[in-house]
Amino acid sequence: MSPELREIGLAVLIVATAWLVGRLSKLVVRFVGTKLIGRTHTQLDDVILNAVDFPLRGATFVGGLELALSRISLIPVDWLEQIDLLFFVVYFLLVYIFLYQLIGGLIFWYGREVAGQTETELDDRFLDLFRRIALLVLTVVVIVTVLGRYGIEVSALVTTLGIGSLAIALAAQETLGDMITGFTIMVDQPFRVGDRVEIQDIDTWGDVVDIGLRSTRILTRDNRMVSVPNSVIGKGLVVNYSDPNTLYRVQTHVGVAYGTDVEQARQVMIEAIRAQDWVMKDKKIEALFLQFGDSALNFRVRCWIEHYVETRRILDKMNTALYQALNEAGIAIPFPQRDVRLISEVKIESASEEKQYD
Repeated sequence: MSPELREIGLAVLIVATAWLVGRLSKLVVRFVGTKLIGRTHTQLDDVILNAVDFPLRGATFVGGLELALSRISLIPVDWLEQIDLLFFVVYFLLVYIFLYQLIGGLIFWYGREVAGQTETELDDRFLDLFRRIALLVLTVVVIVTVLGRYGIEVSALVTTLGIGSLAIALAAQETLGDMITGFTIMVDQPFRVGDRVEIQDIDTWGDVVDIGLRSTRILTRDNRMVSVPNSVIGKGLVVNYSDPNTLYRVQTHVGVAYGTDVEQARQVMIEAIRAQDWVMKDKKIEALFLQFGDSALNFRVRCWIEHYVETRRILDKMNTALYQALNEAGIAIPFPQRDVRLISEVKIESASEEKQYD
């Protein structure tokens, strides 16, 4: 048998052995996963094994193929460099596949076993975004590395990517601003899903339904869904009625006639509120004499209720109780009055004639 045939036969034997070792490695991985790792409570080890399975078999086979080709002397010398580059790319792609599957599996495992047990919803919302960013960065690194290995200038490509990213950032400036503010809202948590908030700058209030990257959705009391850009929320004043708890102080303004006994009016209003079943009697009930109005002595009556959602209904009951109590006590609630003095035209004409004769 000629030396060339022996080399080819040895190469075939090496490739077959590498393929067989790859198949055995798959069986070993399955055995380890079933017998040993299957007993653990976490699935993290399963994720790692699934990620390493195909790249390990591929690397074993490709390694055997490379070793087999190195045994064949018939291959031209000027081909060897290109073959080495080709094997480098293949190995690098196997590493890329391993890291790609590992990153995706780790994030999926984290979302299923860890994120659901944390108090914050930040990790739940950003897991998919983190996965996409990590895989994008990994892909770019692999492409740049492979091109550089083949001697292709990548600095121009990196510069182009940088300029393109800057152009996109400028074009989507408002959207990026909304996303950054949305991330800040999720981290700072001035409000959460389910809270009742009021955005004073746009005169909108209701229950927070969803906090997204670009906008926050609020269900108003009229059952209308309002999508507010996060940048608007970040720049404006937001009142959270649910934080720190549901207790809320309601207040209304009442005017009584001049000449009324201030202390009597104060006591009547306080007792009228105290007699209601919706008021928190362990909290202070106040009737504050604030100012002298144009037509009345102005009081501010305020008390506490257990839940802010009843604010509008409680104000109706509060005003009704005050009105009835003041009427029963004989205390007048004046309406605005103005004194208008008219000068008769006769007097004006007489004054003009006397002025002419002077």
